[in-house]
Amino acid sequence: MKVQNKTIVVTGGGSGMGRELVLALLKKGAKVVAIDINKDSLEETVQIAGDYGVNIIPFVLDITNKSAVEETVKEILIQLNSIDGLINNAGIIQPFTGINDLDYKTIERVMNVNFWGTLYLTKAVLPHLLTRPEAHIVNVSSMGGFIPFPTQTIYGASKAAVKILTEGLYAECKNTSVKMTVVHPGAIMTNITQNSGLGGPKVESDEASKMALSPSKAASIIISAMEKNKFRATVGKDAWFLDKLYRLAPRFATNFIGKMMKKTLATH
Repeated sequence: MKVQNKTIVVTGGGSGMGRELVLALLKKGAKVVAIDINKDSLEETVQIAGDYGVNIIPFVLDITNKSAVEETVKEILIQLNSIDGLINNAGIIQPFTGINDLDYKTIERVMNVNFWGTLYLTKAVLPHLLTRPEAHIVNVSSMGGFIPFPTQTIYGASKAAVKILTEGLYAECKNTSVKMTVVHPGAIMTNITQNSGLGGPKVESDEASKMALSPSKAASIIISAMEKNKFRATVGKDAWFLDKLYRLAPRFATNFIGKMMKKTLATH
């Protein structure tokens, strides 16, 4: 689905990759509904957009609140009459610790934002999208959604759920006007650690930093996948490499990631 002259909803539009998705869509001629929990961040996105900002419709929303999500989608449709696409980008990571040391409040927060938030928006928008001549849903998973990263196990589980949700929806909507794409980004240079409420420095090795993509480049790849109607897209050399490695030798790949994570965390 070409995004020009389409109305696209983007979650997490106040910062990082979400902001770059908003800006890139605007430059391609789309009207963008930018959703974020942080009002100041949304306002900053509008300011950065400059003249394109007239085509941003910002909504402050906690995507983990199902009733608020449903009411917001209703309000969007009242204001704009239609929605053509949804990019579920908003997400958080967990503290870098094992499941044994995680409390349920932390676990539930990660699952609520990453999985339930994605599901709530999808369920709220899908009935309308099915009435459109063409429509598209992009769900952002992670390379952690197909290969395990120790001390990010709950995050990975939430993103694996997003992967299967998207692929299942693809099969269910195959003969409709609604297309689906699941995206697996690798390391992206964003403030996800801080935005997840964890504070402190980013936990990245020198190797990971070198491989990390800029948010603008990642956004470009995601929008291209949407416009080309790709079933699945990896974003970054690291995601591409680990995807291939895990398919060939899952146990070896799991042990390899375990060693890399141990080495990285030991230096921070």
